[in-house]
Amino acid sequence: MKRLAGFSALALIVSSTSGCGWLWGENGYFRDRGSDYLEARQTAPMQLPADVQAKRLDPLLPVPAQVASSTATPAEFEVPRPQGLQVRADEREFSLQRSGDSRWVVAQRVPAEVWPLVRQFFEDNGFRIASERPQTGEFITSWQRFDELSTSMARSLSSRVSGVAADAETRVRVRIEPGVQRNTSEVFVTSAERSAGSTADVDFAARSGNASLEAALLDEMLVSMARGVEQGGSVSLLAARDYDAPSRVSLSEDGNGNPVLNLGADFDRAWSGVGRSLELGNVRVDDLNRSLGLYYINMAEGAQINEEKPGFFGRMFGSAPSKEEIEARAERYQVRLTPVGDGVQVTVEKDLNTIAPADVSRRVLSLIQDNLG
Repeated sequence: MKRLAGFSALALIVSSTSGCGWLWGENGYFRDRGSDYLEARQTAPMQLPADVQAKRLDPLLPVPAQVASSTATPAEFEVPRPQGLQVRADEREFSLQRSGDSRWVVAQRVPAEVWPLVRQFFEDNGFRIASERPQTGEFITSWQRFDELSTSMARSLSSRVSGVAADAETRVRVRIEPGVQRNTSEVFVTSAERSAGSTADVDFAARSGNASLEAALLDEMLVSMARGVEQGGSVSLLAARDYDAPSRVSLSEDGNGNPVLNLGADFDRAWSGVGRSLELGNVRVDDLNRSLGLYYINMAEGAQINEEKPGFFGRMFGSAPSKEEIEARAERYQVRLTPVGDGVQVTVEKDLNTIAPADVSRRVLSLIQDNLG
């Protein structure tokens, strides 16, 4: 009945407006105004009273000379298409921060996206990754001399770094942490040195090993990351998934027989991983509260990703469900993350005081588990 009413209204609109010059004609309300600016004419400047002083103001919208001198206005004129904008990455997406002797890079991206960019920078410049822990956002390079790195990196470090012997070996530790602001990251670099051929396991200093070396690496990394984004570099989805993938994932039951998903990760990585898993599993997240560790989900709807509102005709013919229809079929639950020891437990609740049915909990937690790795 709703669609029939929509078709009837459309037919009435078309029949009543067809042939109506007052709407679409040359003098109609919806006429083409593309050439109106050609009729613009300059007028005499405003005259101020003699006792008023004012500085000279240049015209804000001067009429071009070739237009002002022309008395003939063409009957038809096609407005030229504007030139396409040159889209460039915002240079402030990556910035260098300082506080005393400490330096670090701030990225306007989540850690899962920054991890592959930073790791790729070190590999491209000849650093060998000795160990890495994507779950905590940290990797360590092998002991290497400058001449073992790429030519450009070796030349840059040799000219900028002081206090390092020519045959000394260096390794660095890189940490990527969630930033103070939401959806940002902070990248820290710490170095350690030892004599060439030594087997000593020199530990990293609490703050800085060689400030000039770390500053040079941060500068090079900042330029490389900004250039990569500007040139349209993409982020490896697999690497991003490795970043927040827990080291251990197990689905079990608590003492009351309720399903529980155990994640071997800190809360930051677990929160990121669960959110990504819900999106990959096409689960609608209506709201979230990170401080309480809660995702509010609706199992009856698909994931809401860049969802567009229906247009005029879509609303007229009822192509989108109404709020009442969505509410009537809603299956709302809460996915709760609770830090327990060195890991995080994930449970599903109907509301604050009610555990979700076991079959629903197992279905949601299994979906999260399948999309975590």
